[in-house]
Amino acid sequence: MKKVAIIAIAFLMTIGQSFAQTKNSKKMNTSKEHYTFKLSDKVTRQKVSFKNRYGIILSGDLYLPKNVGNEKISALAISGPFGAVKEQSSGLYANQMAERGFAVVAFDPSYTGESGGEPRNLASPEISTEDFSAAVDFLGLQKHVDREKIGIIGICGFGGFALNATAVDKRIKAVVASTMYDMTRVMSKGYNDSVTLEQRTKTLEQLGEQRWKDAEAETFAYGPEGNKALNDDAPQFLKDYYDYYRTERGFHERSVNSGNAWTATTPLSFMNMPILTYIKEISPRPLLIIAGEKAHSRYFSETAYENAAEPKELVIVPNAVHTDLYDKLDVIPFDKLETFFRMNLK
Repeated sequence: MKKVAIIAIAFLMTIGQSFAQTKNSKKMNTSKEHYTFKLSDKVTRQKVSFKNRYGIILSGDLYLPKNVGNEKISALAISGPFGAVKEQSSGLYANQMAERGFAVVAFDPSYTGESGGEPRNLASPEISTEDFSAAVDFLGLQKHVDREKIGIIGICGFGGFALNATAVDKRIKAVVASTMYDMTRVMSKGYNDSVTLEQRTKTLEQLGEQRWKDAEAETFAYGPEGNKALNDDAPQFLKDYYDYYRTERGFHERSVNSGNAWTATTPLSFMNMPILTYIKEISPRPLLIIAGEKAHSRYFSETAYENAAEPKELVIVPNAVHTDLYDKLDVIPFDKLETFFRMNLK
């Protein structure tokens, strides 16, 4: 793992270089209304929008069971992975959970996808956390939703933001983090916390220089887009990402990870704002963390579980890698998710 220890800006640039390829491939569906999964015949989906505390209009899809009737039901807000859009993994999760009887909104985070915010493809740990609370606002105003029975699911990097949102927003009654990343940890410390103070300092100096360039140009630079396929000796987890984001399996033209790039200074706000500082304050509300047995990211889930207070549960999915929990219906433990929320949203 030392060979793939990626520090701050290098982490983001590697993601951009790895996925920004074959964008015009004839095998890829680039329709703006393209979803990477099939809508259940037991579910309805409609476009919605709502505003966060910063005045940014978020775009989402509201999934409802077709048999909802006039009753008020439990609801979920879902987002992630980091750099993905609602037509990818979060929508797939929403589709499955709505089929199981929940009202669910899957949304694009601020600055990405169809949501508002300028410049495009920027990320902030605080605003990403706020976006979950804005989704709770939205759900609590829907006629079919019991606002006392709202939970959230965060996937990949939004697993960490979901935990942070639940710690601060007491309206959230239960939370699931699936195949989670702690984005503030990986950007500031690298994979497996391998970044030295000297490396961190150099990265911050580079980010400072980039700010001068952006200020002089009066615009924001973006990370480079690669134009070559991954080498055979690339780390397996990058190959796994490529297999999801850059193939028909999970490609979407609005996804940052499917061929676009983050702003070059995006890591700045992640470098000294650890989002899981108050994870114990999720208690006494329940927490479920799900990780793949063979996921390179598994240690994020194990640390979060260790630091959280009861009630908590860690589920390790046998043989699964990080991206298996993005979309593989035979791997993601949806029955477990249903049971968890039915028990705790009451």
